[in-house]
Amino acid sequence: MKPLLGVLLFLLVAGCASFDGRTLVPGKSDAKEVTSLMGAPSMELKRPDGGTHLYFDRQQTGPAMFVARIGADGRLAGIEQRLVYANIHSVKEGMRAQEVRELLGPPFSISRLPRLRHDVWEYPWRHAVRELRVLYVHFDDDGLARRIVERHDYERDPESGPFP
Repeated sequence: MKPLLGVLLFLLVAGCASFDGRTLVPGKSDAKEVTSLMGAPSMELKRPDGGTHLYFDRQQTGPAMFVARIGADGRLAGIEQRLVYANIHSVKEGMRAQEVRELLGPPFSISRLPRLRHDVWEYPWRHAVRELRVLYVHFDDDGLARRIVERHDYERDPESGPFP
């Protein structure tokens, strides 16, 4: 049993080493190196300029969503974390679902509110070093954002909840 635990611990630590792709070098690393280090992307978006954006979902462990921007030449142009204050607060009512997905990446979960006829996309994120937040984006059946709710994530961060 102990050897199995050691192997699992090693795999967990090895997986964490590639959490954000910080060892990759823009202009030098290629798409194959990116996926070899960071794993399979959860979403791939072809860009009009011939480049590609690879989305790496770290919402379960981060929470984070890293996007590796690959140029038309196949080289890494940069990596950025998308679940940040500026991006979260740029989501507005009336945005199309595809715009939100391109900005933030695939949601952590999607639930349905049948009476409102809304799909609700959930994005957990970290505002400060310790503050866990969650963004809920309600989309109507036409794929337009109709309600935006952003709040402290008491489910994932109960210790800093409203009651001692």
